[in-house]
Amino acid sequence: MQVTETLSEGLKRGWTVVVPKADIEGRRAKRLAELAKTVNLPGFRPGKVPMPVVKTRFGTAVMSEVLEESVNDATRTLLTERGMRAATEPKVEVVTLGDDQDLEFKIELELMPEIAMPDFAALELTRMKAEPAPEAIDKALGEIAGRQRELVEVEEARPAATGEVLTVDFLGKVDDVAFPGGTGTDMDVEIGGSGFIPGFSEQMEGMSPGETKVINVTFPEEYGAKELAGKAATFDITAKKLKTATVPAVDDELAKKLGFDTLDEVRKLIAQQIQREYDQLSRLRIKRQLLDALAKACDFPVPEGMLNAEFEQIWQRLEAERKEGRVDDDDAGKDDETLKAEYRAIAERRVRLGLLLAEIGRANSISVTADEMTRAMRAEAGRYQGQEQMVMDFFRKNPQAAESLRGPIFEEKVVDFVLELAKVAETVVTPEELAKEPEVEALAAG
Repeated sequence: MQVTETLSEGLKRGWTVVVPKADIEGRRAKRLAELAKTVNLPGFRPGKVPMPVVKTRFGTAVMSEVLEESVNDATRTLLTERGMRAATEPKVEVVTLGDDQDLEFKIELELMPEIAMPDFAALELTRMKAEPAPEAIDKALGEIAGRQRELVEVEEARPAATGEVLTVDFLGKVDDVAFPGGTGTDMDVEIGGSGFIPGFSEQMEGMSPGETKVINVTFPEEYGAKELAGKAATFDITAKKLKTATVPAVDDELAKKLGFDTLDEVRKLIAQQIQREYDQLSRLRIKRQLLDALAKACDFPVPEGMLNAEFEQIWQRLEAERKEGRVDDDDAGKDDETLKAEYRAIAERRVRLGLLLAEIGRANSISVTADEMTRAMRAEAGRYQGQEQMVMDFFRKNPQAAESLRGPIFEEKVVDFVLELAKVAETVVTPEELAKEPEVEALAAG
């Protein structure tokens, strides 16, 4: 195999490779001989098909297979001998190809950059810790009690007050024409409660059973049904019943309704749930700190192909959000040139961090086990109640889909590895401080 370098620019490399025709013919002859031992053709006993017949019948297909194999092997050998790792799929262009010619092809690709490992022990991070306050537990208990409320019909005919429930029939119209989904019968509406349109329930305050009323509302601009978004509408309301909500006391009786023996057991469970949420948020915060620190500690060139692919993915998502009328406040008023520069910088940071985390994992033999993959697939399947087995079968039949679960697991394991080596101080903060949005720089972590 003859190799001539044709390109060496940053991480980009190019070569012209010539594989002698004798090598190609040797591979072709070997493959045809293997095929002749197993092929079944009408008029011949298995394994006894004459070679000229085999060549005539399968020669073209075997040659294509041999050429593809030769290109792949030559490329792999070229990189291995030079101690290089490809960052992108090689672009191959065949120059000469024929039964009586050497195989000559051009190959261009981008290499993985040289990545120096940061000094993990020099990284100084702060892990925020928060504990659930009694007030938070009391609030959660109150919400649980609220969901256990019972509606009792009011016998006397009187106006409905905020917080009470009015059973109504309604007919919605836009430009005096009823619209699909705008009709309801015997619907319970909490006065002043959150309705599907702002002002809908508030305007029913003061209505008594038996009364009718026309209310005016305007659908929000971001309303789900686009044909109604931003439009003015009227609703013909007929009040039928008035109900008051009776909320049970927060005591052991409530706990028993929920399947527990005592209220203390419920409080303990709520505290554990809140603590898990705080711990997850704490994990997210320190991970962002770590990625910021690693981004500052490493500086190596990023393969242009990987950068372009990441940027295109971000930009396509941005344009899709624009079409849906969703524009981030920070992006409003910026021209495309400014936005592209900003998002390209974010893309570069993501690619660089991704390469660094991958190299840390490779250098320290961090991998995702089969058991971890199985647990991840089961967790994903658990999101689709009643279809768990179907989702598991899908993953087993589509390894590429299952692989999409491997990346996040690998990243978390690498993060854990680095956190074990870094200097991590703990500080107790309030839940509000823990939930406070991090700086914009950290949000670009990917």
